[in-house]
Amino acid sequence: MARPRGQVASVLRVSGRAVLVTGASRGIGRAVAAAFAGQGDRVAVHHRGSAELAERTRDELPGDGHVVVQADIADPEQVRRMVDEAADGLGGIDVLVNNAGVFVHHPITEVSYEEWQQAWRRTLDLNLLGAANVTWCAVPHMPSGGRIINVSSRGAFRGEPQAPAYGASKAGMNALGQSLAIALAPHGIAVGTVAPGFVETDMTNEHLKAPRGDAIRGQSPFGRVARPEEIAAAVVYLASPMAEWASGAIIDLNGASYLRS
Repeated sequence: MARPRGQVASVLRVSGRAVLVTGASRGIGRAVAAAFAGQGDRVAVHHRGSAELAERTRDELPGDGHVVVQADIADPEQVRRMVDEAADGLGGIDVLVNNAGVFVHHPITEVSYEEWQQAWRRTLDLNLLGAANVTWCAVPHMPSGGRIINVSSRGAFRGEPQAPAYGASKAGMNALGQSLAIALAPHGIAVGTVAPGFVETDMTNEHLKAPRGDAIRGQSPFGRVARPEEIAAAVVYLASPMAEWASGAIIDLNGASYLRS
């Protein structure tokens, strides 16, 4: 599985690659799928229970050879089946984007002990363990090298007081990505992470309505939140042949709303 030492990252073609994007039926995942398809890649559009949205996303992607795959990422056996189906449909996997995730509101002083446990289990099973399982299943389909990009969050660094499991899961994803960057480099697989702040999607529309939305936009000196396409552009960069030396990096995408040393 290892490449000869010194062989450059051009083992990954600039276009025509096989790309699996989890949580790709809407929001950031949809924008990521469109960005890869726009440069000539074939995309597996994953969804959990949004078949109609996923099929619409696939049908609207430029190019051909795209497929739709389904799985509850929190279920390890469904993950194994889904990744194998994606690889069969695309003819392998060159790029994996771990984007699927869930945000569960569970302030520690406002929920019962049972609700607290349920929120932690649901969040970690999907956001962290699910991503780890998708990655494990995808790596055997990358015999000539590849790219893995994880979609983390600003919340991994600044905290999520209303959803602590979310912040913890994303911090775990950051550590997972850096551990795997070291483990998979000898196999020609680079691993990178993007950490967005608020992004304008259908899932955040309610949060972005006034007056709360004004305060959220005011967190950035640009006075706005990110567009999904801006996150997708960073993901595409990390998947590019020239980004091998960025393996292990975590790219903050929060419009200077949170700066870490």
